[in-house]
Amino acid sequence: MKFLNLLKAVLVGGAALAAAPQAQAADYPVKPITLIVPFPAGSGTDAVGRIFGSELSAILGQQIVVENKPGANATIAAAYVARAKPDGYTLFVTTNTSHSAAPWLMKNVPYDPVKDFTPIARGGNLPFILVVNPKRPWKNVGELVADARQRPGRITYASGNSTGIVAGATLANRAKIDILHVPYKGTPQALTDVVGGQVDFMFTDLASGLPFVQSGQLRALAVSTAERSAIVPELPSMAEAGVRDFDLNSWNGYFGPAGLPPEIVAKLNAAINQVVSKPEVKQRLAGLGFDAFSGTPQDFGRFVGEQRDLWGKLIRDAGIQQQ
Repeated sequence: MKFLNLLKAVLVGGAALAAAPQAQAADYPVKPITLIVPFPAGSGTDAVGRIFGSELSAILGQQIVVENKPGANATIAAAYVARAKPDGYTLFVTTNTSHSAAPWLMKNVPYDPVKDFTPIARGGNLPFILVVNPKRPWKNVGELVADARQRPGRITYASGNSTGIVAGATLANRAKIDILHVPYKGTPQALTDVVGGQVDFMFTDLASGLPFVQSGQLRALAVSTAERSAIVPELPSMAEAGVRDFDLNSWNGYFGPAGLPPEIVAKLNAAINQVVSKPEVKQRLAGLGFDAFSGTPQDFGRFVGEQRDLWGKLIRDAGIQQQ
């Protein structure tokens, strides 16, 4: 009898433990959620992430606390999220920097961009533009390229993230020019030095660069994509500007650590899709240079794997060596 009672207690206890995660997922969220941003305050991803955070807070009924963990091509933040408890209270808003480019740019990345994360949803795209100091004589990409050929190794470009690094190297490779790379820890610092004239040009996301262009502190020459952007239709594509086979875009998306319960993923995905379906939010994000859209976790997961392979090819083609 004692044995039967003991066995019953074990079975009941086991059932309770098995049901606990399901109950927690059903009640989620019951406390504030931390949203990790891998770039500094003032960057495009930070600005967009804060808008999403505010909207998600209203939908989910809990505060979204944005925490910046910049550095090392977004790998510091990514590694932090990969090690976090998969309970839905530590989320990651990131770009191709951490998941598509860093594994090819760096020799020792402390996480697997596919296996160590749970894809939740796309957030959209951050189109990039080529901007120059307005005191420089170039009015278009062709003039910049022609000058670079006349003065090899003398023209400098800044970068504040992996897209900036790869875009500059791809321009050098496609246009057959010798330009000097000046890396920065983040986009705001890089933009400051281009505005100040310490560096000649850079590729920056629209969210970060557009205010400087609108104020006349920078001159925009082109978008980094194969076709013009609906957000800045007046700017030519790189192909139109004379640089062929140039198509770079920075994607944006949301992840949790590996093992995030499906019920939590579904709830977060639905909330993010609700955010991007609001016309007023899309318009506000477009004003920052962000093209907002989303989809299913499954589509996002497939996209992440495809982008990892694509960026590997881009980086190899540009001749960038792992650091």
